[in-house]
Amino acid sequence: MNCFHLDDFLAGWIGGASSVIVGHPLDTVKTRLQAGKGYKNTLHCVLQIYRKETIAGFFKGLSFPLASITVYNSVVFGFFNNTQRVISKFRHGDERQSCGMLDMTLASMLTGLMSVGLGAPVDLVKIRLQMQTLPCLAENLSLAGTTGNVNGNIAVRSVTLQGQPTYRGPIHCISSILRTEGVRGLYRGAGAMVLRDVPGYTLYFIPYALFRRWLSPEGRSSPHPCTVWVSGGLAGSISWVTATPADVVKSRLQADALHARKYRGIVHCVVQSYKTEGIHVFFRGASVNAIRGFPMSATMFLGYELSLQFFRGL
Repeated sequence: MNCFHLDDFLAGWIGGASSVIVGHPLDTVKTRLQAGKGYKNTLHCVLQIYRKETIAGFFKGLSFPLASITVYNSVVFGFFNNTQRVISKFRHGDERQSCGMLDMTLASMLTGLMSVGLGAPVDLVKIRLQMQTLPCLAENLSLAGTTGNVNGNIAVRSVTLQGQPTYRGPIHCISSILRTEGVRGLYRGAGAMVLRDVPGYTLYFIPYALFRRWLSPEGRSSPHPCTVWVSGGLAGSISWVTATPADVVKSRLQADALHARKYRGIVHCVVQSYKTEGIHVFFRGASVNAIRGFPMSATMFLGYELSLQFFRGL
């Protein structure tokens, strides 16, 4: 029997498209909080973006993730579920055998590792586009670990030139990175992404499976949409909050090359960020991650499960 099921990839694509549209505004706020400076808290960041860039500022860089993250989520969900089937086939001789927690953990970790190869360039371009502001960037952004004034910060070179952003769009961003940094530049921050996504996907799929099991009445063949929505939302919040420290480091490394480079790598970024801003810096954006993680993941899992039911009912 063939362990590969295409419908998992198609359902993941539909769920991914839904989640990107729902979560992108808060993703922009999260990126600004983590990689930028000058924002007192989440509300202040939201108000500053709205005042200086209007509502369009929250959707900056949306076209690229809408086109790419949908494919990314398709691959993630397709890979995860097909890996479970391969594991069940190998261990039990039957791909329809439900995976236990250990097998599901292995499938989740492999999914997190695989996802970096596709997700690192996507995240990099998204963050570069999100970090562009029409006002002078030097007023809002300074990365940890720089030398300059007594606070350890220097004014960063603006990414705008006479009101024009550095990158005209995702394609121009990719070509600029390849021209100036090479293929390796597209994978800047990939190491931190591995540290984020391997445990992150484990704390994404496992809680979802547990919550769905606990909230589903016994004897029901498929979970109710409300059960899927709540389970997915809770799993997303748990995963994103616990992944915040690694996400902060990743965001800083990926936004870093937008200016004069300040970090030599993961360890240097962690040390310099801690020295200049304290331990709390690694939890910057955690509240946004918790809030954003719920509707994004709830929409992702609901779109995935409903699409899967539709495809398998054809």
